[in-house]
Amino acid sequence: MKIKDIKPKTIVIILACAAVLGFLAVFIANVIVCAAAREYIYEPEDVDKLDKDFDCILVLGAGLYSDGTPKPMLSDRLTVACESYEAGCSDRLLMSGDHLQSDYNEPGAMKKFAIGQGIDSKVIFLDHAGASTYDSVYRAVKIYGAEKILIVTQRYHLYRSIFIAKSMGVEAYGVSASLRSYLLQPKFTAREWIARVKDLAFSVLKPEASHMGDKIDLSGDGDTTN
Repeated sequence: MKIKDIKPKTIVIILACAAVLGFLAVFIANVIVCAAAREYIYEPEDVDKLDKDFDCILVLGAGLYSDGTPKPMLSDRLTVACESYEAGCSDRLLMSGDHLQSDYNEPGAMKKFAIGQGIDSKVIFLDHAGASTYDSVYRAVKIYGAEKILIVTQRYHLYRSIFIAKSMGVEAYGVSASLRSYLLQPKFTAREWIARVKDLAFSVLKPEASHMGDKIDLSGDGDTTN
């Protein structure tokens, strides 16, 4: 049978079935990811309930303005991460963001923010190849050797981040940095639904991060990663 011989009604039914299956796949993936991570998410005021022996506090990038300063989402992540550091959750901060182009240095801006909060430069490590959530978590485990990670990002993003980390066999918790309402939150939420499907697959297949490199010891000097 040629495509041109298929009746329009049949085409509509096929497309409708494909749409339903696609929706179910997205829905099921989101249920799996959220259910697996929900109990490991804490609010900033509850960090005292967490253990104090995390290998690092992993902060995920979220964009810079043209002047190089953090956008609101990233600013909130950095604020909560610095507070978690001061609360004694870990003595190491790992700033993971996009620095794949010379004129855009997200982890550098993140470190500058933390130093401005009074944190010693030497305890702040930079991951310059954290161009995606999966890459950031993968590199934290495989490059920086973290076995117990406290992840800081907005709550909607923590489910996927924690799920990825746990799929790699490490102990992972998260602190929510949802400190305000964000202008484009509906867009971010919709994109996150799709991203959870992708990273559920990645968590099963475990491909390497897009960029690898030599291993870095978190017990060393963070300035060597500048």
